[in-house]
Amino acid sequence: MEVTVNTLSEVSKEIEITANPVELQPHFEQAYKEYLPKIEIKGFRKGKAPLDLVKKLYGEMIEQDSLDKVASELFRQVVVEKDLKPIGEPSLVDMNYKRGERFRCKIQYDVRPTIELKQYKDLTVEAVIHTPDEQELEDEILRLRKMNSTTEEVERVTDEEHIVSATLQEVDPSGFPIIGKKTDDARFYLADPQLEQPFKDALKSAERGGEHRIQFEHQHGDHTHKVDVKAKITKVEKLVLPELNDDFVAKVTKDKMKTVAELKTSVEEDLETYWKEKNRRSKINAIVSEVIRLHEFQVPESLIRSVLEGLVEEIKNQYPDKKLPHDFDVEKFYQENRPYAIFQSKWALLREEIITAENMTASDDDLTTLAEREAPKIGIDKERLITYYKSSDQAKDRIVGDKLMDFLIGSSTIKELDDKTLPNTISKG
Repeated sequence: MEVTVNTLSEVSKEIEITANPVELQPHFEQAYKEYLPKIEIKGFRKGKAPLDLVKKLYGEMIEQDSLDKVASELFRQVVVEKDLKPIGEPSLVDMNYKRGERFRCKIQYDVRPTIELKQYKDLTVEAVIHTPDEQELEDEILRLRKMNSTTEEVERVTDEEHIVSATLQEVDPSGFPIIGKKTDDARFYLADPQLEQPFKDALKSAERGGEHRIQFEHQHGDHTHKVDVKAKITKVEKLVLPELNDDFVAKVTKDKMKTVAELKTSVEEDLETYWKEKNRRSKINAIVSEVIRLHEFQVPESLIRSVLEGLVEEIKNQYPDKKLPHDFDVEKFYQENRPYAIFQSKWALLREEIITAENMTASDDDLTTLAEREAPKIGIDKERLITYYKSSDQAKDRIVGDKLMDFLIGSSTIKELDDKTLPNTISKG
């Protein structure tokens, strides 16, 4: 078998493989056997015709039909023999077959770039951090009260703490109803931050039995469409919040807490824990961005494509039928998210290089510590969890990843920027 490997770029190679009839024969023999059960020849039961007769009548067709598989098998053979180390899925770009003479194919594949590690320790970066305040504590307590609120029917809206029920009818520019565009019992909580402002404005003084026409342009992704509806108010309800007292605390915590003071302490601790992790992630993101900035190298296209395909799968999973909307432009999505995919691919490669350079591993002690911490949370016996973690590459990777992040944070100088002091406060979502 003749093999020629050509370098196309730092991360892409093309291999040309030429095989003679003797080398091809085992592959074709396997193809004949796989086709045999499917073939019907007059005078023989299906799949029972003599192999020699099958070869005579259908051999050339079977060989042609199996060439893609043959190319793949030859490639895998050469990968082992030549220790090629491809990454991602190879691509068959050309093939030519002359029966009885030879088979030639060209296959392109990606390889890992050669990365020269530069500075990744002793970095100086800036990270935006957030410290929860008393107002956030009060907001969280208010959220708990709203979750446990009741409603009472009233005649009209007096503030945002109302729910308005209405029949919505889409209309044309002249105000004439559009058939089939009617929605019964639409409900609007006026304090909902996701509720579009035109609805809030139209319904801020709504009365039962009243009618309002609501017109605006709705922004959806990269396009807008006009909203023109008549809302017939069928019900107005006022949100009634439960009193914040010890009875309320016992009810919402199922007697795990008894007093308002206990609840506030618990909520405060939860907020601190949440923002501690968010702030840590902000620091990590700042460090990772700086490490990537300091390392310039080409990224294999197969890695970029893999990240993009993963993003599309995440979007699919958001829909009940696991299918994309009919108007979803996949290629446009790929183009818009390509910079993000390149960033993530670069970090994946650099992450491995740094882990190797720092000789980071997950020891048995690390796995035991992880199991001791996780066992009470997930309700599994610690010893069983240790056994599982020792066989789990995912658990080991998680430990090594945490070690890497602790190392990068510990070896960097991080200037913390309080989001409350910045001109544009970061989102607290």
